[in-house]
Amino acid sequence: MPIQKPTSPIKASTQSFIEVEDIRDDILLLKDFAAASVIEVGAVNFWLLSQEEQVSMIYSYSSLLNSLSFPVQILILSRKMDVSSYLEYLNGKIALQRVQLIKNRLVSYQEFIKNIVKKNTVLEKRFFFVVPFTPLELGISGVNTGSLNKEYVINRAKVSLYPKRDHLLRLLSKVGLRATVLQKQELTELFYNLYNPSATGRQLAPVESYTDVVVTSG
Repeated sequence: MPIQKPTSPIKASTQSFIEVEDIRDDILLLKDFAAASVIEVGAVNFWLLSQEEQVSMIYSYSSLLNSLSFPVQILILSRKMDVSSYLEYLNGKIALQRVQLIKNRLVSYQEFIKNIVKKNTVLEKRFFFVVPFTPLELGISGVNTGSLNKEYVINRAKVSLYPKRDHLLRLLSKVGLRATVLQKQELTELFYNLYNPSATGRQLAPVESYTDVVVTSG
């Protein structure tokens, strides 16, 4: 009688550790029924501003934070930038260029980019404001969230988050910062790239076109 080898228990996949439960419109819903609206803010080259402009921006940003009557989270993502696609783009331009002087300039510029990448770590930075919503705003403690209906929570989250989100957008506009509310497509791509570092910067096809899950809670 053949001896049956013991089998190891099935281990949980990485997906079971993902806190995202669902993304509906521009609302991010987590497993514990907390929710959030995510605003991406464009960067400003602070050191190119005059001293007066720098001081003005610092005070404006300080006033923005002090004027908020609700909590926010500030998230900064830094990752090494992949310039390979840009170098390929330059190769195409060089191959098509017929004017030798311009072609030489493009080659020199391409070498300049390569040297910068070799000698320095070029980082891509993205800045986000996250406006949170918790089940406590529904009058429910964390131990009782199992009885909540997903649709109900999302609708209540929208009622709570949208006024705060719009107020924050107005404040950021006054400071001179470009802000964009991330929708389902952008949020899905953001988390896909966070959980798949090798696919950094990858743009997904329209989320609604997928017949299988992109990110699942288990």
